[in-house]
Amino acid sequence: MLIGLTGGIGCGKSTAAAAFAQLGFRVRDTDRIVREQVLTAREVLDEAQARWGAGVIAGDGALDRAKVGEIVFADARERSWWEGVVHPRVGKIWRGEVAAEPQAEWVVEIPLLFEAGLEKGFDFIVCVGANHTTQLARVTARGITQAQAELRIASQLPLEKKLSFAHVVLWNSGSEAFLQAQVAECARRLRGVRG
Repeated sequence: MLIGLTGGIGCGKSTAAAAFAQLGFRVRDTDRIVREQVLTAREVLDEAQARWGAGVIAGDGALDRAKVGEIVFADARERSWWEGVVHPRVGKIWRGEVAAEPQAEWVVEIPLLFEAGLEKGFDFIVCVGANHTTQLARVTARGITQAQAELRIASQLPLEKKLSFAHVVLWNSGSEAFLQAQVAECARRLRGVRG
């Protein structure tokens, strides 16, 4: 089984993914692949520097993710270009892992699943949602301003559309225990469908 897990920024995708992992699913976080494997690749660093200058490379030679974030969340053309650099590399990595273990129950967490047109590649799409106030509070708690948070929320497909495209919706404006209960019920039903 291959489940695509998505949702708006600050809605609790990672919390839902952890709950799936506790239930025995193989979980892969594409943001983690980006951070640990893609943004550390020499060719990606070179492309970023060629496009935006040496200022996006930190003193230690790593990508300055905050500076790149400022660029791509303020300009849709730059964001589209950057996604063209990053997304194919990420997809190759997680698809290779799934192909190596096709019998496993996979959950792949992809924030921009619908934006990237990946929905057809999954057996089921699960979308995590939350109200706007909750989203903003969670995103600004990560240390960015409310204006930056609003820009990041606005850069994604509207949450209502994501929710309408999903097979299963998990609503996460309440407690973590409530989200975990929803994940458990979702897993039970999806395993029943596949069983």
